[in-house]
Amino acid sequence: MRTNLFRIAITATAMLALTACGGNGDGGDNGQTGAAGGLKGQGSGDSCTISSTIPVGAALSLTGAAGSYGTSQQKGLQLAAEQLNAKGGVKYDVKVEDDQTDPRQGITVFEGFVNGGKSIIIGPTLSNTAFQAQPIAQEGKTPVLAISNTASGITAQGDFIFRDSLTEAQVIPQTIKKAKEKYNLTKVVVMYSNDDAFTESGFKVFEEALKAEGIQNLETITFSKADTDFRALLTQAKGHNPEALVVSGLIEAAIPLVTQARELGITVPIIGGNGFNNPKLMADAGEAAEGVVVGAAWNSASANELNTAFLKDFQAKFNAAPDQFAAQAHAGLTLIDHAVRSGCSGERDAIRDGLTKISNVPTVLGEVSINENRDAEHPAVVQVVQNGKFAVLE
Repeated sequence: MRTNLFRIAITATAMLALTACGGNGDGGDNGQTGAAGGLKGQGSGDSCTISSTIPVGAALSLTGAAGSYGTSQQKGLQLAAEQLNAKGGVKYDVKVEDDQTDPRQGITVFEGFVNGGKSIIIGPTLSNTAFQAQPIAQEGKTPVLAISNTASGITAQGDFIFRDSLTEAQVIPQTIKKAKEKYNLTKVVVMYSNDDAFTESGFKVFEEALKAEGIQNLETITFSKADTDFRALLTQAKGHNPEALVVSGLIEAAIPLVTQARELGITVPIIGGNGFNNPKLMADAGEAAEGVVVGAAWNSASANELNTAFLKDFQAKFNAAPDQFAAQAHAGLTLIDHAVRSGCSGERDAIRDGLTKISNVPTVLGEVSINENRDAEHPAVVQVVQNGKFAVLE
């Protein structure tokens, strides 16, 4: 099967060229050979100059259940690539390929990037695809930067695997703690999609966080990520008279679940996992989304100078506001650029080494560090939907 291959080929004029080619990439794009010494430059930091363009592969879910997330990520990468290439000294050729929200296709995409000589791979969009595809990169000694994978164990797959996305374990406990303080929670019903690694991991963290805060889980109700009619399950949940619903699910489930909950007269707060971090929740669920609580790695209201510029530039380019997934993608390429410039090399080992040294690097997410487990560390935020927008839960 052939897939649409989106190539972000940024020149000095910052043009985006989209091309379509086979799933295994083009063999002539070998980032580890290139011109003699082409990926090794001179200088360091802002003075680093590398003659060859750094080839980057990005496996994103542009179609399928996570299509809305991947599309946002693609835009964030496109903007970051244009800005970094305009900076001079180091240029990036970011080739984005659709993993179709399918682990099997994710493996194919990763194989193409590893064999095609990409210096680093960004993605994939979902954790369950990452668990299947990342071993390909680890075996091929190709660094990976996960930009939205929050499940536990992602970076444990090998020393070439990194992420800039906060784990559910970093965000959810703060979310539950804040929600308990705000709404005086003592009892809830938990719902989660049990056929997805990301949402199942989120459920486990929710369960632990609720126990830590002394909040009773009256019942755990499972559903499939393909489900769209939750009325029977929500009626079951409503029968317990919970003070909140706690849900770990993807946005495609979140929208109808939230909408149907309000239609059934469930007015208590709905606390979502990272899958709820999408403007589509407000756009498609409308007023039903009001009061939904979700922890996040990023909030558009941040006064961070880089974030303010990011919001303006993203809006100007795409005529739309960015979401967390676009912000994490933008930050991801920023971190890669820092890693490349730290050793002034676009070779795989050098980028891997550079990522291990990331410490308080300014990004649109704030200052990001990567710890000894190759996980990102930066401030999280607990949000609530107010007037159709995410606001900080005070």
